[in-house]
Amino acid sequence: MTVVLRMVARRLLLLVPLLLGIILFVFLVMRFSDMDPASAYFQGTNPTQEQLHEFREENGLLDPLPVRYLDFVGELVTGDLGISVLTRAPVWDQVVTALPLTLQLTFLGLGIAVALALPLGVLAAVYRDRLPDQLIRVVSLVGVAAPAFWLALLMIQYLAVDRGWYPTGGYINPEDSVSGWLNSLTLPALALSMPVAAQLTRVVRTAMVEELDRDYVRTAVGSGLPPVVVVGRNVLRNALINPLTVLGLRVGYLLGGAVVIETIFALPGMGKLMIDAVRNGDPAVVQGVVLTTAVGFVLVNLLIDILYLLVNPRLRSAT
Repeated sequence: MTVVLRMVARRLLLLVPLLLGIILFVFLVMRFSDMDPASAYFQGTNPTQEQLHEFREENGLLDPLPVRYLDFVGELVTGDLGISVLTRAPVWDQVVTALPLTLQLTFLGLGIAVALALPLGVLAAVYRDRLPDQLIRVVSLVGVAAPAFWLALLMIQYLAVDRGWYPTGGYINPEDSVSGWLNSLTLPALALSMPVAAQLTRVVRTAMVEELDRDYVRTAVGSGLPPVVVVGRNVLRNALINPLTVLGLRVGYLLGGAVVIETIFALPGMGKLMIDAVRNGDPAVVQGVVLTTAVGFVLVNLLIDILYLLVNPRLRSAT
């Protein structure tokens, strides 16, 4: 337990420079982008140059770049993501409103991907080079090649428009109707999860094949242990390291893919919030959404690192 706590503490310390680097990158990208908070503030009117200059001066937009960066970091430390120049509302309030839906969509898609990939990958490895393995490999290859937005459009056409099994878009709060909530997120989560499930299936299969070829598996089966017990108790656990790595990286894909999927299905999440902010030229909202997503991705990968230690005791002993 002491070793585990020491490794977790080390990971937490490494998060500090990583987060500072992310903040610096987002800050520089937004400052050198074409978005002008002054122009967005006076959107729909014809401001004079004096009004634009006065707005920039009042909001510190004319300060030297290092000063603006330190102010930006200081605001983030206090939990302040800035003020939207369009709605005049704190960005944090808008993020808190939109974030739950994106998290629901992301983790529902993640759950579907794991539920599909784990049994399919194990089945393909156990029946290596036979018909089940060949079929699963073909289907997973198609799934990897198919983009999520294309799958979303196909699902809307065939499952929502033609058959009416699911709504074409919109969101129902689970507090109003659990079945309606699940119905409104099923197609978006499926479209988002299919490429991840396909890639994860291939990774699980490869990892399982490598483990099944090891000497301890032949020894365990030769000593009379049922193959199901050997695969379930030993092989699968040792083979989960590589899939966990891919899973942690794919969370970033799911969070990023939610931007497109939420737009297609008209879901009021982080993706739609950022698209609207980009369209309206609201840099504070854009950088707030990007920073929140990046921090979430980093924290998920920290969780994956901790899961490494729980899944494979050899990592703890090696450390």
